[in-house]
Amino acid sequence: MKVRIKWVEDVCFVGESETGHAVVLDGAPENGGRNIGMRPMEMLLIGMGTCTSFDVVTILKKARQPIVNCVAEIDATRADEIPKVFTKIHVHFVITGNNLNETQVERAVKLSAEKYCSASIMLSKSVDITHDFEIKASDH
Repeated sequence: MKVRIKWVEDVCFVGESETGHAVVLDGAPENGGRNIGMRPMEMLLIGMGTCTSFDVVTILKKARQPIVNCVAEIDATRADEIPKVFTKIHVHFVITGNNLNETQVERAVKLSAEKYCSASIMLSKSVDITHDFEIKASDH
């Protein structure tokens, strides 16, 4: 996998993937940015959250669970000193569907965390990552 990061100005960059997609990343004004893009550490969390959500949705669909929505709410804590690494990451899944099997949802979250999600498994080597979930009934 290859990506390319191009400096735009000040502390603003454009990240380009080999699949042809691009995203703007920028810093806060106090760090010389104009706040026109995501911060790199936010992008890291979003990448991890999307990776694990992809697994959970895929596993539940393969188990023929009637899932209609999946939201991963992530709360991360960073160190106070530089480098301000993540010290804790908690992923809370809100899974919506009618008659979802709680055991299947729990299994999907666990399989993602322990076997499939490359991003969270990699980060878990240096960060305390926890997961939990809630199930909501669909309105339809």
